[in-house]
Amino acid sequence: MLRKADIARKTKETDIRLVLNLDGEGRCTAASGIGFLDHMLNLFSGHGRFDLELRCSGDLDVDTHHTVEDTGIVLGKAISEALGARESIKRYGSALIPMDESLAQVALDLSNRPYLYFDVPFNNPQVGGMETEMFEEFFRALAVNAGMTLHISVLHGSNNHHIIEAVFKAFARALREAVTIDPSIKGVNSTKGTL
Repeated sequence: MLRKADIARKTKETDIRLVLNLDGEGRCTAASGIGFLDHMLNLFSGHGRFDLELRCSGDLDVDTHHTVEDTGIVLGKAISEALGARESIKRYGSALIPMDESLAQVALDLSNRPYLYFDVPFNNPQVGGMETEMFEEFFRALAVNAGMTLHISVLHGSNNHHIIEAVFKAFARALREAVTIDPSIKGVNSTKGTL
C-alpha cells in the first residue's frame, strides 16, 4: 500500500501544495519562500526518510506567520491522510537528538487526539529571517491536523539554529518510528480497538 498524500490548500493568505510519501528515501524539494523553514523541512525529510515536495506562495510582505502556520496545517493533513486507517503502525515514537551544545527530546503518539506540549527556550526573537515564536505555531498546526499528541522539549542549548535543528531532527526520527509498520499489530494499536 502506497502511504502517500497530495494536499492543496488555498486561502487569501497562502497557496500551498504539498506531496508527502511516508515510505520514501528522504528526498525533499521545499519552496516556502522562507529559507530557514525550507532548511528545516529538508532536515525533517532526510532524517525521517520521508519524500516531501512543498510549493508555497504566501503573504510574506506581512510577515512569516500565515506561511509557517499554513505549512504546518498542510503537513499535518498530509501525515493523517497518508496514514489512512492507521492500522499496523507502531503509533508511538520518541527521539533524543543532540546538535552540538543543544539537546532536543520529542515524544509523539499518533492517537487522533491532538495536543502540543512545547518547551523550547529561545534567546533570540529571530533566526535566519524567521521569528522563533513561529516554530510553536508550526508544530501546533501540524499536531492538530495530524491528530497527533506531540511533546517537544529542549533540555539545553544556546544557539537558536542548533536548538531548532535538533528539534526537527528529533521530530523526524520520532515520527519515522511511529509510522513504521509492525506486521504483528493487527488493526490499530489500541486496546480500545479504535484511535
